[in-house]
Amino acid sequence: MREEEKLARDVYAVLYEQWGLPVFQNISSSEQTHMDAVKNLLDGYGLTDPMLAEAGKFTNPELQSLYTDLVARGSQSVSEALKVGAAIEEIDILDLQESLAQTVNVDVQRVFNSLLNGSYNHLRAFTSTLQTQTGEIYQPQYMDMEAYQAALGSAAGNGGRESQGGWRGGRH
Repeated sequence: MREEEKLARDVYAVLYEQWGLPVFQNISSSEQTHMDAVKNLLDGYGLTDPMLAEAGKFTNPELQSLYTDLVARGSQSVSEALKVGAAIEEIDILDLQESLAQTVNVDVQRVFNSLLNGSYNHLRAFTSTLQTQTGEIYQPQYMDMEAYQAALGSAAGNGGRESQGGWRGGRH
C-alpha cells in the first residue's frame, strides 16, 4: 500500500509539472500524507518499508511498469492526464476495499478507511475536473458502473465494499 500511494503521488507530481492543473498538485500532497500514514503503520508493527526514496522508482516491478505506462498516457493530453488520475483512484479504492476485507486489525482498518475516503474524494475531484476542463464524462476503467457510482456517492465510513480486483489482480 505504501508503494501504491507513492505511485499516485509520483504520477500526479509529473502530471502537475506537465499540465499545471492544481488538482494534481493538491492530490499529490494528499498522497504524501497517505504514504506517511502507511509508514506509521509499518513502523508501529516493526515491518520493513518497501519504498524507494527516488521519485518514480519502485521495488514492485508491476508498479514500476504501471508508473511508466501511466506517465506516458497522462502526458498525451490534459484529458488523458485526468483520466489517469481517476484510474489510479479507482484502483486504489478497489485495493483498499480488498485489503479491508482481509484484515481484522483495528489500526490497519482505521488507516485504510481514511485512505479509502481520501480516494473517493480524489476520484470525484479528477472526474469533475475532467468534465469542467474538457466537457468529457469519465467512464470507469477498472470498476463496474455500479461500484463506480457507489464510490462517487460514498460518504465517510463506507469502506467495506466488495473488491473488484486491483494491482494484485493484474487488472491494469
